[in-house]
Amino acid sequence: MAQWTSAVGAAQLARLLNSQQDRPAGPGTRRPPAYRALADGIRLLVLEGRVPVAARLPAERELALALSVSRTTVAAAYEALRTEGFLESRRGAGSWTAVPAGNPLPARGLEPLPPESLGSIIDLGCAALPAPEPWLTRAVQGALEELPPYAHTHGDYPAGLAALRSMIAERYTSRGIPTMPEQIMVTTGAMGAIDAICHLFAGRGERIAVESPSYANILQLMREAGARLVPVAMGEGLSGWDMDRWRQVLRDAAPRLAYVVADFHNPTGALADEDQRRRLVDAARSAGTVLVADETMSALWLDDVEMPRPVCGFDPAGSTVITVGSASKAFWAGMRIGWVRAAPDVIRSLVAARAYADLGTPVLEQLAVNWLFSTGGWEQAVDLRRAQARENRDALVTAIRRELPTWEFQVPKGGLTLWVRAGGLSGSRLAVAGERVGVRVPSGPRFGVDGAFEGYVRLPFTVGGAVAEEAAARLAAAAHLVETGASNGSESPRTFVA
Repeated sequence: MAQWTSAVGAAQLARLLNSQQDRPAGPGTRRPPAYRALADGIRLLVLEGRVPVAARLPAERELALALSVSRTTVAAAYEALRTEGFLESRRGAGSWTAVPAGNPLPARGLEPLPPESLGSIIDLGCAALPAPEPWLTRAVQGALEELPPYAHTHGDYPAGLAALRSMIAERYTSRGIPTMPEQIMVTTGAMGAIDAICHLFAGRGERIAVESPSYANILQLMREAGARLVPVAMGEGLSGWDMDRWRQVLRDAAPRLAYVVADFHNPTGALADEDQRRRLVDAARSAGTVLVADETMSALWLDDVEMPRPVCGFDPAGSTVITVGSASKAFWAGMRIGWVRAAPDVIRSLVAARAYADLGTPVLEQLAVNWLFSTGGWEQAVDLRRAQARENRDALVTAIRRELPTWEFQVPKGGLTLWVRAGGLSGSRLAVAGERVGVRVPSGPRFGVDGAFEGYVRLPFTVGGAVAEEAAARLAAAAHLVETGASNGSESPRTFVA
């Protein structure tokens, strides 16, 4: 890493380090030297993603004062971290966090399994459920009835079908966000939407601020577009965004874009409250940063919860927030329909650029989603989806707590994923061992920047009942392999995680 992209203050780092003292040491554990304990604490914060990679650390004297230790202790800890590859320094620029090249890479092979393989392995790689029938079939049948007039045209609608754009605009308006069809572009899923936004706003080398952790496929999309990712650590547990960190990053790094999932965040499941949303929009506006709000999980509340206003509701002028929505998570991953809500001039620019990308979104699928929206089928299908996800979540939580009692997590009130600290084990090695015992699970580093979150795995609510119990048993077997050193293997840095 050439230089730091964010900074961690002395008081903030001291607070994070002190929070680790609540974790009990095992019996007979010898207390390490003070410098070693400090170095290990900082290293763990980096690997867990609580301190981002490429974050500037405080000067030795400042941190010594904040921790009430000698400067010699801090200097020795920094030197140990440099030797191990977790810290880089340059005269005049300070020291910033890093991850050594030899750090275990994320797990391989998490692209969706072919259906014929599902009998022999439990796939926890993709956070996607089967279609909520009979609504898929009914939607396609309704679409076929509406298709003939469109079949007599060329079939290219770069902005999307007018009927669907109007319907999506009406749905935003009904949520208290006045919206015109001219503010909507239909895309090929949320990935297509964000890809188009990145190409329009963030050219190669531009900075994009992202939550840490964040959605793995979006991070990879941005990397391949040549963006420089600036991670912003999430708050503890399900508390949502750490607004002090967001203000600091937006002020110091001045990213062109910021990407957030405010509604049942993937992977943590956190729900940002209204105050956090308001403050983030204000901070982005002040920094001149375009804020991309991903709403793909917003319909998937599983418990009684009062949903906050959409992020775009705090940007009445439409100058700061671009919203992305999708049918793929709430309805079915095979329904590759997404959309962008933005100011009309932004939509016009996105539509114009589409001529050099995918030209448009399949007409039949657009008609199917429009049928769902216009008939009330969407609400009934999503109700079915919520019930299934809730049942799966509860079964998986019960099974994991029984089979792996040392694993730590908080149960989210919505979404499709559980973010789990794996009892001090390597998430990457768990993923490798899992494949040996018949369960696929994505390791934490897929959801971080430059190797963070090594101690985590993500578990989706895609299986329930006896299958959830078997999945937990196989994860326990994988954990045993890792604990006994029986798991090895190299891992590819690229993978698909839905």
